[in-house]
Amino acid sequence: MSEGLFGIHGAALEIRSQRMSVLGSNIANAATPGYKARDVDFGSALQARLGGVEAERASEGAVKYRIPTMASLDGNTVEMATEQTAFAENAVAYTATLNFLRGRVETVTRAIRGE
Repeated sequence: MSEGLFGIHGAALEIRSQRMSVLGSNIANAATPGYKARDVDFGSALQARLGGVEAERASEGAVKYRIPTMASLDGNTVEMATEQTAFAENAVAYTATLNFLRGRVETVTRAIRGE
């Protein structure tokens, strides 16, 4: 029932949450020598999720390593400007998806109450 009610937005919210975690990990490891920055390919993960793959597996399969614009001498590929921009964009998309879902729940609640 939730899939029909929420459409792809429930799956999108799960993937955006997992992407937020990956991006946060990149930012946290910006000074770790040899750390390789990663990102979740949202489109691939969403397609896998809609194809019936579990949320965790869909995101894991869509994780890609970032190719740095300017290589670091210590082997770390985290570029803070890139990570912060991706994190902010993902946060905005997460909030928009969450607000959409909240609106759906409120609509269903009003319908149940008969308002």
